[in-house]
Amino acid sequence: MAAIPAPARAITGTAFATLLLIALMMGANHVAARISFNNGADVATAVVFRSTVTALVIVALLAAQGVRVKFSARHRKVLPVIGLLIGVQSLCLYSAVARLPVALALLAFNTYPIWTALWSFVVYRQQPEKPMLVAMPVILVGLALALDVFGAASGLGASGQWARIGAGVAFALAAAGTFGLALVLTQHEAGDVDGRVRTATTMTMASLVALVTVALQGGFHLPTAPAGWGGLAALTFLYGTAFTIMFTVLPRLGVVGNSAIMNVEPVFALVLAWLILGQSIAPVQVGGALLVVGAVVALGLRKR
Repeated sequence: MAAIPAPARAITGTAFATLLLIALMMGANHVAARISFNNGADVATAVVFRSTVTALVIVALLAAQGVRVKFSARHRKVLPVIGLLIGVQSLCLYSAVARLPVALALLAFNTYPIWTALWSFVVYRQQPEKPMLVAMPVILVGLALALDVFGAASGLGASGQWARIGAGVAFALAAAGTFGLALVLTQHEAGDVDGRVRTATTMTMASLVALVTVALQGGFHLPTAPAGWGGLAALTFLYGTAFTIMFTVLPRLGVVGNSAIMNVEPVFALVLAWLILGQSIAPVQVGGALLVVGAVVALGLRKR
């Protein structure tokens, strides 16, 4: 979930509750995805279902609201690139969710503000702001604690722990890196495109990327048990509903786009994964998770 500056004025209680609801649904979406993966579905199949349905919902909203779609030459060049990046990000993040405890996958993905600052410097030569420089080590230390990088909490040692989590962490960081680049390109090259239009094009492209992946792997890998179908339906419904609320309810409540408040998603995922999947992490890992979330939320809430 992307974090952009919070509104200048304080949001209402209803808006705050709505933002938390979106974060809850996004966290639940990843828990549902893990249930689907545990019961035969694969990552590409899940991304196709999720992205296609979300794109159709947003397109229907555009049609119902009579939004006129018009792209400049620059938009026609950059929007497919952004969509490609989000498609790769979606595949990588779900791949991480399939391999790691859900909350840890989302925490590793929550390093995307660091990647955003890095890409801003590499592509546009923008120096990182001081709050970002302060937050970077805090996020990295929190992530190291949450992932138990030295294997102290698990008792496996560093080599054993990384043998267990290495692939999942790599996918999560790849998701964060591609998402950070997509945010930078969106801000500089497509920030003037209507958010609903941008989301529709992005989800369409993400669906195409996933369809190509499905074709390369020999076809869809659908769930093999009722629980898997339930998880696939739930992740599609939760993701699509969260985006629909984001573009229909939030603007009426005075909230433009996403908010840093929604970066509490890993906390919701941590609780839901414990309740539903039986996933648990050590207290020191919970402390690291809260450190990461706190730093990312503080970055999003800072005054600009």
